[in-house]
Amino acid sequence: MEFVIREMKEKDLSKVQDIWRAVNIELTYSDKQEELVKMIKYNPDLCLVLEDSIEKEIFGAVLGGFDGRRGWVHHLAINTSIQGKKYGTLMMDELLRRFKEKNVVKLKLEIFKSNKEVIDFYKKLGWDHRTDLSTMSLTLKE
Repeated sequence: MEFVIREMKEKDLSKVQDIWRAVNIELTYSDKQEELVKMIKYNPDLCLVLEDSIEKEIFGAVLGGFDGRRGWVHHLAINTSIQGKKYGTLMMDELLRRFKEKNVVKLKLEIFKSNKEVIDFYKKLGWDHRTDLSTMSLTLKE
């Protein structure tokens, strides 16, 4: 198979959500279709999919967001049938290239502490594991 990385479209969201569920990403209110459409609208060049260039089937996805100060990475996932073949790294490389084009200074992401494999994945990519910070959240809409 040959893959391309392209910008995510609204029509991709159902398949993207399927991939997230398959790799046990916890989906919340902000992962509903209408919320994801907003994310794509605000960050069209930072929300990406990995697509089979012949069959046009989606095998990976990542959401990138930029608020003008920090870049955020959400829900990088690769279909289990092709995990371990560097496609996650390729997707992150492309997302990082796009963040650099925007002159983003710093990126952040959140990982559940129990997800050691993903923590190790990002460490291998050069990310710092910040144990000096605590994440807090406030739900405004459910």
